[in-house]
Amino acid sequence: MKLIFGVLLLSASALANGLDTLVKIDTGWVSGSGTGVRVYKGIPYAAAPVGPLRWKPPQPAQPWKGILVAKNFPANCPQAPLLPGPQSEDCLGLNVWTPAHSAAAKLPVMVWIYGGGFQIGATSQSAYDGEALAAQGVVLVSINYRLGIFGFLAHPALNQESPQGVSGNYALLDMVAALQWVQRNIGAFGGDPRNVTIFGESAGGTAVCLLMVVPQAEGLFQKVISESAAWMFGPISHLTESWYGRVPMTKFGEKLGPDLAALRAKSAADLMKSLPPPMTRNDAAERGEAYMPVVDGWVIPDDPARLFSSGKFHHVSLIAGTNADEGTLLGGPPVRGLAQYRKWAAQKVGPLADRLVSLYPAATDAEAHAAAAQSSGDLTFLYGTRSVLRAASKLNPKVFQYQFTRVNAIGRQIHWGSFHASEIPYIFETLPDSVYGTQSSFLGDFSVNPDTYNEQDRKLSQAMSAAWVAFAKTGSPNGPGLVRWPAFADKESYMEFGDQIAAKESLRKKQVDFMSEYTDGLRNRADPRP
Repeated sequence: MKLIFGVLLLSASALANGLDTLVKIDTGWVSGSGTGVRVYKGIPYAAAPVGPLRWKPPQPAQPWKGILVAKNFPANCPQAPLLPGPQSEDCLGLNVWTPAHSAAAKLPVMVWIYGGGFQIGATSQSAYDGEALAAQGVVLVSINYRLGIFGFLAHPALNQESPQGVSGNYALLDMVAALQWVQRNIGAFGGDPRNVTIFGESAGGTAVCLLMVVPQAEGLFQKVISESAAWMFGPISHLTESWYGRVPMTKFGEKLGPDLAALRAKSAADLMKSLPPPMTRNDAAERGEAYMPVVDGWVIPDDPARLFSSGKFHHVSLIAGTNADEGTLLGGPPVRGLAQYRKWAAQKVGPLADRLVSLYPAATDAEAHAAAAQSSGDLTFLYGTRSVLRAASKLNPKVFQYQFTRVNAIGRQIHWGSFHASEIPYIFETLPDSVYGTQSSFLGDFSVNPDTYNEQDRKLSQAMSAAWVAFAKTGSPNGPGLVRWPAFADKESYMEFGDQIAAKESLRKKQVDFMSEYTDGLRNRADPRP
């Protein structure tokens, strides 16, 4: 009785004085913290996917009694122990930062989806703090989603128990469930459910592009920002068919045995022990192919490249871009001389190796590694990004491209240049933070003296952050005080964010045309359909 009376008093206070920190959503009362920007951490958007719910689409979160004190991030979804924080399968939570003082504010909503190769990542990473973005007049949401074997396992027994006859892609369905939560509840935080921008980087950048072709996501967002999406137009695995020489996804599940009940009875730790470590050069390809998005005919109805090319995607406004030195990720290709470079090129593109080497020339052993890294980055990131931009710009004038070229203190220190994910703390205004952490690891030493960042970095961060927010508000990244950013369709224009901010045209056209010719040919030759 006392608890009910307390809730009534608090709710009356909230109604009388504006939003405050107490909010009523569809599963109960939530209490946050903060004043200028209020933050609510660890709100469940789906039931814990444990026991019989492991490897099933997300189920509704259970209502709670009393008040949920939302002051801790959700647990990291099970993954290799590379990030700080506790892990648990009970991880399907989200966080909200809001500057709204009234539930009637109707502010634009930005939903962040983290990267990590679909194998690692968490909303608790400090570089993803949403306060600075929210302070510019948006409601910022970040979501956890299942990773690796928990998010993507395909298995014949799972196909049999599914009403749709499919398995895998649970992580994408988690994202859909989180966006449905936004539709139901974000108004209580002062957000506008009819003005939602999804944005993400790396696997998150790939995910937001994939959500453009996921039927279940239709109408859940109006704008997309894709940062460094990987292999968007490359060959993709299918559920039960061997396309492009790839093993069907269910074959990986079969290796774990036929007894689904026994697999569900295993602890998360025991399941993780049966897997190779993620993100290593020797194992990343096989592990990634086993536990990645898959064409299942339901969540991903067809090859994303085919869907985009035929206009079968959600025609939303789009920003998509890459970093100048994407290919230096994990130290870049294992190339340390001209002979290795030519051998590596032959392994990558076969009989087209001579053309690759001519487009990415290296005159000395010292130049060979940089040339291989540049071509690898173009093949993995820039080619697919441009392909998505071309498809989207045919159907929506509000399509924009960027390239991030700033070499910051970390990039100089570890010789990775404008490396993969280095733009994130600029956009979130969390410099000098890094998504890779600060400890020495297999990625290198990311510990950097904050004093090595200067006024130029601060101004670049403010400009990028403001452009992202302007796009979320209006569908255009242009606004007062910002350098004019032309649409992509206008001569394949793009904005360079680096030592200077300037509009340019036709980013690395000859090189990307070559990658397009190679990859389109590879995919089309292996596609059994006319």
